[in-house]
Amino acid sequence: MKYNFDKLIDRRGMGSLKWDVTEKELPMWVADMDFETAPEIIDYLKSRVEHGIFGYSMLTDEWYEAYINWWERRHHWKMEKEWMIFCMGVVPAISSAVRKLTTVGENVLVQTPVYNMFFNSIRNNGRNILENPLIYKDGEYRIDFVDLEEKLADPQTTLMVLCNPHNPVGKIWDKETLERIGVLCAKHHVLVLSDEIHCDLTDPGYEYIPFASVSELCRNNSVTCITPTKTFNIAGLQTAAVVVPDPVLRHKLNRRLNTDEVAEPNAFAVGGAIAAFNKGEAWLEELREYLSENKKCVRKFVEEKLPIVRVVPSQATYLLWLDCGNVTEDGGKLTDFIRKDSGLYLTKGGTYGACGKKFIRLNPACPRERLMDGLERLEQSVRRFMENPS
Repeated sequence: MKYNFDKLIDRRGMGSLKWDVTEKELPMWVADMDFETAPEIIDYLKSRVEHGIFGYSMLTDEWYEAYINWWERRHHWKMEKEWMIFCMGVVPAISSAVRKLTTVGENVLVQTPVYNMFFNSIRNNGRNILENPLIYKDGEYRIDFVDLEEKLADPQTTLMVLCNPHNPVGKIWDKETLERIGVLCAKHHVLVLSDEIHCDLTDPGYEYIPFASVSELCRNNSVTCITPTKTFNIAGLQTAAVVVPDPVLRHKLNRRLNTDEVAEPNAFAVGGAIAAFNKGEAWLEELREYLSENKKCVRKFVEEKLPIVRVVPSQATYLLWLDCGNVTEDGGKLTDFIRKDSGLYLTKGGTYGACGKKFIRLNPACPRERLMDGLERLEQSVRRFMENPS
């Protein structure tokens, strides 16, 4: 490999949310990789710092072109420049969309278990969370379309937040599934807000499908949130794009994003995204291979040494969803025990909805040496937990 993903980097003392832990703890919780970003992005940032002036920034034609070219080349969807709005992040975009495109007391539908910040964006703005729990059977997830249509048909339901690919279960929704969602939402006058932040983190050989690319119906009844931040581990640059093909929706959301003051780029947000999309592809391809091997390591380790736990199959994201139902029905109790026992910090599945209670989420996006340390801690702690589950 040209790039070194085995390099161990000490992130303590750097103001890292993930690594704000005690000396003996090992964090594998938040979706933040322990890899340096692509050297090509670092080179751009160095040159920008060396310029020495960090005044107000604006969007450039190169910013639009970087997104458009990337999505057309890698994801077979041709976006138009006028569809795109800059935003400081996907979560701010979702919160703004909830405020502008729904009213207080209306229902916003999510498919649980799902990224916990969706709940915050809905609840904090006075809307109701309406869950369409995914069906979990034989270690796989699928959509309960009977329940979905019933809840979309409620006149109080006005927005569906789609996670594509799905975090935390690592599911890539196929074209048929996305099209079916689009038809149902249009039928019941429900807008789709598609969070596609994990779209480039698919396993080798797998591709995601942008929701808006599926059909004209899906395109005109949707808002899509995209960004290079998760892919290239540059969340701190606060850079994203909101894609809204319909001009009326776009005008509404553009006004809301500007009113919320989340549509102004910082000195690194524009150039950082351009460098990622224009120069980071080779790094990404090696990263995907490395992450795939890490995920295989987790599966192999768990199958051989901790078979009572089940790793849910995943085709996307660098996260893994562990079914601990044969150990305990309370994943929160288990994660608390693991952290206290061995220092391994994982996320309890209940964070992503009640149907995730017996699960835990593990982030294996780190050098393999660190990953193996985490897996050994996991095995030891689960065994000790089972010896004294009370």
